[in-house]
Amino acid sequence: MTRRMVLALLAGAAVAGPLMAVGQEAPRLRNIGVLMGLAEGDAEVPRRLAILRQALHELGWTEGQNIRIQYRAAIEVDQMRALARELVALRPDVIVAGSTVVAKALLQETRTIPIVFATASDPVGDGLVTSLAQPSGNATGLTCNLSSLGSKWLELLREIAPDTAHFTAVYNPGSAPAGGAYFLPPLATAAASLSIGLDAAPVHKLSDIESTFASSNPTDGIVVLPDQFTAAHREYMVALAARHRAPAIYPFRSSVEAGGLMSYGIDVLDLYQRLPLYVDRILRGASVADLPVQSPAKVELVINLGAATALGLTVPRILLARADKVIG
Repeated sequence: MTRRMVLALLAGAAVAGPLMAVGQEAPRLRNIGVLMGLAEGDAEVPRRLAILRQALHELGWTEGQNIRIQYRAAIEVDQMRALARELVALRPDVIVAGSTVVAKALLQETRTIPIVFATASDPVGDGLVTSLAQPSGNATGLTCNLSSLGSKWLELLREIAPDTAHFTAVYNPGSAPAGGAYFLPPLATAAASLSIGLDAAPVHKLSDIESTFASSNPTDGIVVLPDQFTAAHREYMVALAARHRAPAIYPFRSSVEAGGLMSYGIDVLDLYQRLPLYVDRILRGASVADLPVQSPAKVELVINLGAATALGLTVPRILLARADKVIG
């Protein structure tokens, strides 16, 4: 074969290649719905979405190429239910639920579309699944139900504020049948073992939070329990804690990044990094019933030195050494 013939064949292949590609059927975009229990303008929304997108991309799913992501965010229950109905009407292949309340709103709208929840204190108690090992329905995901957190919250807050003699646990009982209240029994047990007083302060609206912090004194410690209401209003609680000079510990890093004293709890961003593994398996044909609810893989301690200084507290060096992150 002469050089001229080889070049002619290569040129023909170059022309034929694009023509074949044009004739091929474009891959179907798989639809992923995302509903978060946060305000639309909350800084955590784009942060979590970015991690979700990146993790999906690493698994072979790229937005605009083979997946389409439609997200919604709301903190008011009525609006959340409306958005859940809206997402379900789009008939996505799978829906990511940002919290227990979100998952329950979605389950009221569909019992067929797969739902993967990012955080849930008590998936069985809240009726999301029948069991952790075998969800059996159309929902599964990740849980933050570490009962040991209760004792650690008290111990850590006493380390940084040794004069603390009494604790108040702040939570919203309306966030879910369990929600933050899930942590009350182990917290009470831990308080009794440490001979510390403990009060439960259910809050339903912002004025309840205001009155709870206003009634605290310098020897009171505030333990903010993890639920959708407290997470959505974390900045408000951080501001009140600073105003009333109340040492407080929070369940998530975002509260410390907003100026709070310290947090100890599940790394939510790690959950959003792990969650796409289940989304990927569902998109590839796996049944939700075969995907057991996963326990947390990472717990982190975050301390804000500026907040400690403002409260007149000195953080022990041994505590700083144990922290996963220290904010100056």
